[in-house]
Order: sequence, then C-alpha cells, then structure tokens
Amino acid sequence: MAAARDGSVEANRIVVIRNRMSGLGEAARESLEAAIRTLGDRAEVVEVDPGDDIGAKAREAAKSGAAIVAAAGGDGTIMGVAQGLAGSSAALGVLPLGTFNFFARGLGLPEDAEEAARVLSQGRRMPMSLAAVDGQLFLNNVSMGIYPAILQEREAVYKSWGRSRLAAYWSVVKTFLKAQAPLKVTLDVDGRQRRYVTPLIFVARSAFQLEHFNLPGKSEVERDRLAIFVGSRTGRAGLFLQAWHLLRGTMKEGRDFDLLPADRVRVDTRRRTVLVACDGEKFRLPSPVTVEMKKNVIDVVVP
Repeated sequence: MAAARDGSVEANRIVVIRNRMSGLGEAARESLEAAIRTLGDRAEVVEVDPGDDIGAKAREAAKSGAAIVAAAGGDGTIMGVAQGLAGSSAALGVLPLGTFNFFARGLGLPEDAEEAARVLSQGRRMPMSLAAVDGQLFLNNVSMGIYPAILQEREAVYKSWGRSRLAAYWSVVKTFLKAQAPLKVTLDVDGRQRRYVTPLIFVARSAFQLEHFNLPGKSEVERDRLAIFVGSRTGRAGLFLQAWHLLRGTMKEGRDFDLLPADRVRVDTRRRTVLVACDGEKFRLPSPVTVEMKKNVIDVVVP
C-alpha cells in the first residue's frame, strides 16, 4: 500500500473480509452495507463461513494487490485476517461488528462500521507488534483454564438467546455454577520457572481491555511486552468473588492474581493437550504452550 509523506495512506483497492456469524443481526448488516457504500467502487467483499480459513482469504487478497484488507466482524475475525497479513505489504483495516470490539476500541476506532470505513480512506498506517501462541497471532488476550470454559458455555447461551453482552455475562455465571478443576502448571517466564495451582492463566496484550477492568499491566503492554495474570482464587465461591471484584474494578495483585511481565512464557499443564481461548476463539493445543511477542509484524490503519 502506498503511504503519503504525511503518514496517511493512499487507499486504492480494499478487500473487506466479512464473517457471516459476527455482529448483532440486522443492525450490524445495515451498518456494514453503509460502510461498503462509503468505500465505493474500491471495495470488494469476501464472505467467510464457520470453518473457512480466514487467514488464507486474507493472504490471497494481499497477494492479489489489495492495499488494505479489512476485517468486518469481531476480534476473532480480525485475528484471523491479521494472521494472514503478517509479513505482507497490505495493511489491516477494521470494521468492528463484534460484541465487545476491544481491539478496535483500543486503537481509537469508531464502533460504527460506517465511521470506521472513513478511517480506511483517510487514516494512517501504523506498524504494530502482536503476540503469538504457538505461532498463532492474537490481538487482545490468550487464556487457559476457566475462561475457555466460559466461551464454550457462551456458544450455547448465544444459540438460545442471541448475541449480546448480557448473554455473555450470563454464560460466566453458568460456568461458575459447574465444578471446574484448577490447572496445575509450571511456567517458564523469560527463563525463570514458577509453579502454580490456578483456575486461570490470562495473557493480556490490550491496554484498553486492562484499563476497562481497572487492571494493572498497561505499561508493560505499551512496551510491547506480555502482561501475564495468574489467578489466585479457586473453588466456586472464590470464582464468584473474583468475578465480583473484576466487575467492580477492585481486583488486587497478590490477593486475586499474580502479575508476571515477560517477553515469552512457556506453560506446561502436565496434560497432553490444553483448551486455549484466543481473542474469543477456542482450540486445543499440545502442552506445553508457548506465548511470545512478535515485533512489528503488521501494519494497521488507524485514525
């Protein structure tokens, strides 16, 4: 993609990769249609369904000469497009249609897709470092333990009640009501080993998300490092209490979690595989799992 001398971008051909499953129904579809009209003839829409390789679609668009490849969906869709664009000359654009849109909000992008489309035409190109779990790039966070279980429950809740933030919160309650065995892990944090029995390992890369929940670690993220949270409370009552503190913004280091800044962490769960949640998507990986920083792997279009 061509870059103007003032740092702005000269957006020629734009490919928009749309996840049919993202967004909030008719309102999201209307918002996306308005965004495409805003982009005009430069825009080409590529639709993906569950099970499609979003990264492969993004790579194909970049190789075909697209200046910007925009992800229209939630953070999971954006993550897939970013994976496909890493190392290419195309820049990542974002049309947020997800439930929380942490990545877009963290970049200062409007949550309205039509307004975000104007950023694709008028914004600037910014290099960005991302983190990767076993080579898979992610934007906001990766976790093991209770949070992947919450995502599993969320899918069932969404099928019954539709996608909403309230439904997402209800899935948390339902998960806590079920018995959850804690993880017994050995962490290798930049070469230093630590052992824990914990309900959750949460590796953060979104300063916006940390601020949203009044959690520490923002300075580490801004220095292109990982902020690793290891939960301290176990058991049903402990999980509810921790969730209560999280909602109130009163989580405390030492009481509720340990915070371990790092460039790289290796997580050995003593299991053959571990369920991992990565920007809202979940999958199993062989243990041990490695999370590490990747410096300046992609360009993003920002205001």
